[in-house]
Amino acid sequence: MSDWWTYRLSDFLMFSPTVYWRLVERYNRDAWPLQVLMLGVGLLLLWLAAARPAAAGRLVAGTLAAIWLWVGWAFHHQAYAQINWVAEYAAIAFAVQAVLLVGRGVVRLPGAVPSTLAPLRRVGLALAVAGILVYPWAGLLAGRPSAQWEVFGLMPEPTALATLGLLLACEQRRRAWLMVIPLVSLFIGWATLWQFGS
Repeated sequence: MSDWWTYRLSDFLMFSPTVYWRLVERYNRDAWPLQVLMLGVGLLLLWLAAARPAAAGRLVAGTLAAIWLWVGWAFHHQAYAQINWVAEYAAIAFAVQAVLLVGRGVVRLPGAVPSTLAPLRRVGLALAVAGILVYPWAGLLAGRPSAQWEVFGLMPEPTALATLGLLLACEQRRRAWLMVIPLVSLFIGWATLWQFGS
């Protein structure tokens, strides 16, 4: 036990990159044509957050809650848990995020929000655009086929990134704890992908 420091994160992965990307490909194939629907939903949320921030908060939070519940159940519980037992805990975390979004974003949202594009709102919109429109194209840059691209509303990382952006764009930064689970999801997902490359 004296060489515990020689272990790397990749030593604890229970699956190979090939197995993971095949799972993503099968999941995307089974979900088709939800990718198109989620693109439309994402564009609508972006428009609401950019054009009508004062009125968008409840609708954005409610829609994101449904999406987090879906990704937790469909991806983590139904698909990812087949190769990674930790995915069941991620599914629970995604359900908790959905409840938090409903509880604070839908039920207790404060009154009118200034519609000026403050710097944090601009950052939020940029993050949301990255999660909804740019993130899927990262698969192309990584040399993966389109069937393995990660799409907002179906996969955890683009959903978490877009959620962070939309919360900022809708002036929900005062509810910083709404951002904890998305940040943890991004960290775990990106750490896993980073280990795939090492």
